Amino acid sequence: MTSAAAIVRARRRATLVRFWRDYRSHRTGIAGLAILGVFALVAIFAPLLADPSGLDITKATAPGHMAPSLGYPLGTDENGRSVLTLLIHGTRMSLLVGLAATVIAMVIGTAIGVMAGFYSGWLRSILNAVSDWFLVIPFLPLAIVMATVLGASLLNIIIVIGVTSWPGTARLVSAQTLSVRERPYMERAKALGASDWHQMTRHVLPNVMPLVMAHVVLTVSIAILSETTLSFLGLGDPTRPSWGYILDHAFSTGAMTNNEWWFVMPPGICVVLVVLAFTLIGRTLEAVLNPRLKETR
Repeated sequence: MTSAAAIVRARRRATLVRFWRDYRSHRTGIAGLAILGVFALVAIFAPLLADPSGLDITKATAPGHMAPSLGYPLGTDENGRSVLTLLIHGTRMSLLVGLAATVIAMVIGTAIGVMAGFYSGWLRSILNAVSDWFLVIPFLPLAIVMATVLGASLLNIIIVIGVTSWPGTARLVSAQTLSVRERPYMERAKALGASDWHQMTRHVLPNVMPLVMAHVVLTVSIAILSETTLSFLGLGDPTRPSWGYILDHAFSTGAMTNNEWWFVMPPGICVVLVVLAFTLIGRTLEAVLNPRLKETR
């Protein structure tokens, strides 16, 4: 038993080493990791980089709409709060919403995709019909309606984005599951009396997870853009600043028309950089993992 476990661990280490060797050969993937790493550090150490009390309007002492200065490198908002403080703490909220919503979308999409690909008949038809319905309905109107009904809070925004972002994952997983079903080891497992649950969790799921992970990384960028859009429309949590929250306040207070670039450009640039980072990482993961999806055991 011990030797078998050691062999399994050795194979896993070899797989990770091979994966990292293939990944680091793509410069775009390394660039994406570097950009994302910077934002992750900012999000983790946000309370140390900027005093959270600076988010309190009642404690703001600087003039509103003040241009950048030595004390306020990115100026102030309409209430006299430091835009840099808002930006740092907004990084944590935007990444949190993007990652949490993506986890919800991944779980729902993977579960529905595996079942739609594994089973046939009426169950597959129903699951595909539900996926098609979510794909056909425009995302933004559906998200706006759900956010309005549920209310403006951090948890509700995460739920709205997660529930509306899973169909793409489900479609990819369903197609890959159909391919896995035809492989010889699936026939052997079925002949040996393996249950459907055993086949899906022990044989299908491990083979579709690389595809899921590559797609999920791309989904995070979409989730962050969705959060920014909903917050910009005033549907985000007003008590927790995010990049979309900053842009919403910049627009509603006339910063865009008054050429107050320090209030508009920093959050916009952050959104672009994070989306670019996740996109570069996702494309690299696809390039590294997709060839292995074609291999049989």
